[in-house]
Amino acid sequence: MEQRISLITLGVADVARARAFYERLGWRGQEVEGTVFFQAGGLGLVLWGREKLARDSGVEDTRADGFGGIALAHNLRSPEEVDELLAAAGKAGATVTRPAAPTFYGGYAGAFTDPDGHVWEIAHNPGFPLAEDGSITIPDFGDAQPS
Repeated sequence: MEQRISLITLGVADVARARAFYERLGWRGQEVEGTVFFQAGGLGLVLWGREKLARDSGVEDTRADGFGGIALAHNLRSPEEVDELLAAAGKAGATVTRPAAPTFYGGYAGAFTDPDGHVWEIAHNPGFPLAEDGSITIPDFGDAQPS
């Protein structure tokens, strides 16, 4: 299997509400048969009804919301951009769960949850510089030992 992610699908309680939230953040989606698709750099972010996603994935949907063991990340070029995006997310209806602060790795980050509880980390990480198009390349950590 190639190391690639093509789409990230978020199971949501209300597709229209979720789409409106992301569009208040400035994203532009396209709806096809009750599913909303956003171009997000080189991959796609998809909003789909939570029960439909669970059924399609062959799993039981046992959680209505809450932490699902996954966090999405949006890296930015400066701490000021982190503060601006967290403020915009709050105004758009997000819950800021961790105000921005300096990190142990020399960066600056905070976090919010969208209306369905999906966690987004908003970060400036000087060790992961952004290309002009916003993409990152994981640096070569050399002989780093697993933690």
